[in-house]
Amino acid sequence: MTALAQGVYALSHTKRRRLLWCAWWKSTPSADPFTPPDAWGAGQRTEAAAIAAAEAAAGMTLTRIEGRWAGAWVRVRDGLPPFIERAPKVAKPAPVVTNPFKILGIKADADLATIKAAYRRIALDAHPDRGGNDAAFIAANRAYLAALQRRRRRD
Repeated sequence: MTALAQGVYALSHTKRRRLLWCAWWKSTPSADPFTPPDAWGAGQRTEAAAIAAAEAAAGMTLTRIEGRWAGAWVRVRDGLPPFIERAPKVAKPAPVVTNPFKILGIKADADLATIKAAYRRIALDAHPDRGGNDAAFIAANRAYLAALQRRRRRD
């Protein structure tokens, strides 16, 4: 633990839209192991009031640090780890663009009745309740909706 030349504080919002402040002036806040604040409080409505309360508790002027430290203190008090480790975001694969008319087995200039008839024929064969394949049924639904959209744009 190293003594700070100047203390620090962190602010975070509570569920009731008030402010929580945490102040460290005896040692530097660290994540592992988590260093609890030397003083903390909540309930102030304005940032200025929260800063004034933190500085009054410390008896000195404080420097602001990231608000995540105040949130970490709340999690530690609740018996949780101070910081949430999030899994890296994985990019979703781009959807495969296919010709809906090819899936339905009709020509691109088909009329509305032909589109509906082709969809009904494929849906009856591919429906999971009738022993069909889930993926084929989903593809048929998407192709039907895409064919309808293209038909409406043409008209």
